[in-house]
Amino acid sequence: MKRLAVRKTKKKRKLRKLTLFILILFIGVISFGGYKIFETYNAASKSYNDLGREKSDLRDQTVTISKDPVSVLLMGIEDYSTDGANGRTDSLMLITFNPKDERMKLLSIPRDTYVDIIGHGTTDKINHAHAFGGKKMTIDTVENFLDIPVDYYAAVDFDAFINIIDILGGITVDVPFDFEEKTMAPGSRWVEFHEGPMEVDGEEALAFARMRKMDPNGDKGRAERQQEIIKAIVDKATSLSSIAKIDEIAKEIGNSIETNLHISEGLGFYKAYPNFSPSNIDQISYESHSERINGVVYEIVEQESVEEVKEILRDHLELKDSDSGTYASEEIAE
Repeated sequence: MKRLAVRKTKKKRKLRKLTLFILILFIGVISFGGYKIFETYNAASKSYNDLGREKSDLRDQTVTISKDPVSVLLMGIEDYSTDGANGRTDSLMLITFNPKDERMKLLSIPRDTYVDIIGHGTTDKINHAHAFGGKKMTIDTVENFLDIPVDYYAAVDFDAFINIIDILGGITVDVPFDFEEKTMAPGSRWVEFHEGPMEVDGEEALAFARMRKMDPNGDKGRAERQQEIIKAIVDKATSLSSIAKIDEIAKEIGNSIETNLHISEGLGFYKAYPNFSPSNIDQISYESHSERINGVVYEIVEQESVEEVKEILRDHLELKDSDSGTYASEEIAE
């Protein structure tokens, strides 16, 4: 009985490490929870790029993920139509962590949100920032929009999204209504989605996450389906059958994800959040409405709702009211 108890304890530890690993992957942080770290270190190190910024311009001092409340911006890059050049961000998620309450705030930012593009001198859809100025301009634009510093980022392309789900052997999603969507080329095909639980592979999951035209809630519904994908991945990754696949996932991370988080910082995060689980995630959102401007449909934010979200994020990051989090107007006009 004692051996059985020890074996169960070890399984629980492995599951906890793997859960954390997959969660952090899809919220923009690369961490291996100490599991076979030496075998995956070289592959994961390929992901590092600090974009020439030691810290956010909205921080007086640098912060570390293992000790301080921090923010992470996850960018899903759509560069297949530009042959790998700067494409648009097909999805944007902003996450904050606080080591005191061991909770995560998760905010999905609709791609059509109408904002000032910092460093470009225009007001446009927020997903255009990456096409205009890459990851740095996207980070600056999100910082100005939400009035908070972005400490870490992670950019992932669609190939990684598809491959990781396929490595896991597919996932189960909860389809909100019946619809059809085409998978990406080459070899594109139409997929029929039916309301209720549905098993999908990587390409089908991407089609499920990207569909917009048939969703009555537009970008908001799309953001909800993207969050559904994250939950489904976590559920699948925590199964005992997925533990042996962590090395394959680590290699995929090294090949397809770019981030400014060092491996050592990822390990520090694991120590700071030893009991982190999906139940520690709080999803937040702001209200917006669709509006046509010069023939283009944008998502116009409800300012009062955005201010409430800003307050939630700033409180979670423990930012003082006196902290300046807004870019000066002359910077916007650059």
